This record gives sequence, C-alpha cells and structure tokens, in this order.
Amino acid sequence: MNIPQELKYSKDHEWVKVEGSKVTIGITDYAQSQLGDVVFVELPELGSEVAAGAGFSVVESVKAVSDIYAPVSGKVIEINEALADAPEIVNQSPYDEGWIVVLEISDPAELNELLDSGAYAQLLAEGGH
Repeated sequence: MNIPQELKYSKDHEWVKVEGSKVTIGITDYAQSQLGDVVFVELPELGSEVAAGAGFSVVESVKAVSDIYAPVSGKVIEINEALADAPEIVNQSPYDEGWIVVLEISDPAELNELLDSGAYAQLLAEGGH
C-alpha cells in the first residue's frame, strides 16, 4: 500500500498535502482500492465552505457510493475538473493526478488532528478503521 510520508491523513482515508494556508485533498490508495473502479466523482462548488468532518464530495464506484469527508475546514478554491471526464484518475493516480479539491484552510489547528504516514499505516494494520 502506497502511503507517502510527506502527506497527512484522516481516519476516513483522505490524504492532505499542506502548502502554506492551502491544502490539497484526495482519497488514499487504500480507499481507492477498497472502492474499486471509480465511475463518477461529485465535486463541490468553487467558493463553497466546507467544515471538518462534513461530506464535501461523493465518489461512486462499481461497488459503492461513498461520501468524502473534509479532513479540515475551509473554502474551496480549486476543483479537479479532469475528474468529471475521467474519474478513473482517482484509481490510477490517487496522490497526484487524482486529487479532488484545494481548500484555503480556515483553522490551521485542525491539521494537528490528522495522522502522519506512520500512524496511518498503523491504522490500516489494525483493520483500517
């Protein structure tokens, strides 16, 4: 299972790349493998506000429809429009081309609640929940 060390992780299997006051968010390699082939990604609207722990996107696969929960609060400043035409990018490149949104974070302290790669690997080793 690919777990890049430079990213942070939520217990709901989203990854977070922190760049100053901006964070890029996607779903982890584990999450995409559990979902199977992704066939649709519902993206949030630009400029919308999301709250940590609230659903902000929906990923539909051949197996299931899953809500994606915001690991931190913030304003949506960029969406990955490529996913509208090619949702399979989430499976092919979950940490690079398959990102979902970029947020301007509203409470940087929420980043302290996220897991580092070692803690996330431990979570998966314990069953993924």
